[in-house]
Amino acid sequence: MSSGEKNPLVDLFTTFFGKHWPVWVGGIILGMLNVLLFAIKSPWGASGGLTNVGDNLYGLVGVFDASGITAINENNYGMLVILIVLGSFSGALFSKEFALRFPPKGEMIKGFIGGTLMAVGATVGIGCSIGSFFSGVPALSGGALIFTAGMFIGVILALKYLIWEMENRPGWSSGKSYTWLAAEPNKGQWQIYLGLMVLVAIIIIAYSHLKTNPVMTWFIVIAGLMGLISQRSRFCIVKSFRDPFMSGESQGSVGVIAGLIISLIGFTVIKYFGIGAMGESGMRARELTWVFPHFWAKAGIGGFIFGLGMTVAGGCAVGTLWRVGEGQVKLWFSALAMVLFMPFSNRFLVPLIDGILPQSAKFRNYLPDYLGYDGAFLLIVVLLGAWYWFVKWNERTGKFSAF
Repeated sequence: MSSGEKNPLVDLFTTFFGKHWPVWVGGIILGMLNVLLFAIKSPWGASGGLTNVGDNLYGLVGVFDASGITAINENNYGMLVILIVLGSFSGALFSKEFALRFPPKGEMIKGFIGGTLMAVGATVGIGCSIGSFFSGVPALSGGALIFTAGMFIGVILALKYLIWEMENRPGWSSGKSYTWLAAEPNKGQWQIYLGLMVLVAIIIIAYSHLKTNPVMTWFIVIAGLMGLISQRSRFCIVKSFRDPFMSGESQGSVGVIAGLIISLIGFTVIKYFGIGAMGESGMRARELTWVFPHFWAKAGIGGFIFGLGMTVAGGCAVGTLWRVGEGQVKLWFSALAMVLFMPFSNRFLVPLIDGILPQSAKFRNYLPDYLGYDGAFLLIVVLLGAWYWFVKWNERTGKFSAF
């Protein structure tokens, strides 16, 4: 190879990490990986993993009885959230986008408040923007639709507040911001080398579980890919709900819709044919996977609180995790709040709310039980089609942008 010719491996690396991917590409790949997770065991979720991390933290310092807590390295979803952060970290390093970004104090406070609200919303609603929306809707859960509606209302109200704050109290979130360790143009090769080290670490962690727990190995590999893909495509659910009403942009929404369509097809096939089910009882259990007992009130309340929180924080469950790996300190505070408050909310607040609500407000609603598989599938497709039409129409007309 002459000195003037480009190295094809360098070209390939630049293709993946030289610029951000379209959000719809990230959505499609994440949808496919979500289907793969379900085929292996169960779909993508984040709140359970964050709760497990918090439980282990409190068990370590003696706040909770550690004997009843599953270790993080033995919990599929605990490892999932850790590896999403590591995958995002490697993606940010490979693209030389990692930096410690410290926003003004007011923004960090909002990150913590938003994370606290997300912790409450996820535990009350039995799921977050991933588990009860991105995985719950394709799982044909009626409760997931209610959670989504509540989350949407929460996003709109929080967005109205943020606009009011920006216009009337700009000093609350203004001030100095700092950036450390950012790569300069044509420099920062250390980030790529560190990214390789992180990638090797992920492979070693995955391989260490191969003989004892192959399901965990797959969860680790897929989670690392999810973190990297989310970071490269800027995949974020709060962006898909918020941006049409702020800037009018639809890219985030289209990316999420694409992922939902792929997941819907894959989940429906798995459930309809009982792929992975063992016996008749196993068939029903497979159908009810990711259909939580939260219809209707628990889902609505939880979704609303979660929508408030993710808008104030500026990141949903997955958006928070990949931004943590990218070095955005505001979202570190959000993640910290979720880890700290999810265990307490799960133990004390959720039983209180469950004791108040009647059983009719917290049961499993599996749409095919009422509409059949064809009717349930068609309902989700129509709703996603209406969402797509709205964001594209609004992008063109600006009718609802910035209210």
